[in-house]
Amino acid sequence: MALISVGVDHEHASLDFLERTTVPEHEWSKVLRTLVAQPNVHEAVFVSTCLRTEVVAVVDRFHGALEEVTATLAQSAGLDPAEFADHLTVHFDRGVAAHLFAVAAGLKSVVPGEFEVLGQLRRALELAVEEGAAGRGLDELFHRAIASGRRVRTETTISRGSTSFAQAAVGWALEELGAELAAADVVVVGAGQLAAGVVRGLLDAPARVGRVTVLNRGVARAESLATDVADPRVTSATLDAMGDALATARLVVTALETPTPVIIADHVAGRTTPLLIIDLAMPRAVESRVGEIESVRRVDISDLRERVERALGDRREAVEQARGLVAFDVERFLADQRARGAAGIVSDLRSRLEQIVDNELDSLDDAERARVEEIVRAVVAKIAHQPTVALKEAAGTDRGARLTEATRTLFDL
Repeated sequence: MALISVGVDHEHASLDFLERTTVPEHEWSKVLRTLVAQPNVHEAVFVSTCLRTEVVAVVDRFHGALEEVTATLAQSAGLDPAEFADHLTVHFDRGVAAHLFAVAAGLKSVVPGEFEVLGQLRRALELAVEEGAAGRGLDELFHRAIASGRRVRTETTISRGSTSFAQAAVGWALEELGAELAAADVVVVGAGQLAAGVVRGLLDAPARVGRVTVLNRGVARAESLATDVADPRVTSATLDAMGDALATARLVVTALETPTPVIIADHVAGRTTPLLIIDLAMPRAVESRVGEIESVRRVDISDLRERVERALGDRREAVEQARGLVAFDVERFLADQRARGAAGIVSDLRSRLEQIVDNELDSLDDAERARVEEIVRAVVAKIAHQPTVALKEAAGTDRGARLTEATRTLFDL
């Protein structure tokens, strides 16, 4: 069996395509069940975020599994599999670990070192385990990747400055609006982890905002966020209050999962006072026509990505250090996998040879057995020595895979 990862991400696909392929978290279980029902897919972990939709799987036939995974991704997005042809990112065996460790380290993120990805990977693994879709191998791979991601953030300065979309969005608002944020009304749409980070960032900003209104489909979650931050400036309501909330707002930040826009042109039509909208949602939560209104400035993740690239500056050295740590951790993980794989086949080989010896010795009387056993076991040990060395040295390579298969066939293991 082999390991593959298949997906689309912001490095190889447009935001429009990513928007169309994003799967809400409450539908991940359905995707997992579809994946492991495929003939060539034995195990799978599925994750879909605003800038990444990806499957990591243990499979039989590479090409067959690639077709099945692509078809499942297309089905979940309501697209034709052919539409993925120019957008897929595919990794195989060793490359899967290198890719996943880099993702966990934040090296594949719009904001290098952002920490939300660790929670996303952890939730994806937990769900796969709950659904019986992930076994011991994927569990170890993800845990090691997440541990490496934490080490990168501890031992390098990659997380200095903006380390999340929330911080990047608040930083953008502070630079764009400056003193205008003082005593201003702000609307945050959404009540999840990202929205909570935005709210806390705004409340801690040097320019003391006047009021923060949290809007969410379910008011209970918005109320819970307001209770957690324990600040009288924060109030909560449902999306039905959007029109009234936007009427006095100077800043709006959207951070929620939504299949269709929740802010439309009618909400701000006729507005004469300036409004900055930062849309962090994917699919995007703000109708494109909103940006055509003269008094409204609308920015989204694509603008944020460009801004982060320009602002990296002296963090580039930290990024290179992070890459070095990730490379080390990947090699250590693969070495552990090779050692474990070699140990298994070597153990099976020696057990098989020992079984042959025992079967032959059973036909001897006690006097003959002691002397013959000593001689035979010495001979068997010498016979097993060279195959053992060859298997250990080639473990984890294509040659090692061929030797392992040949050994299992020759010795009926």
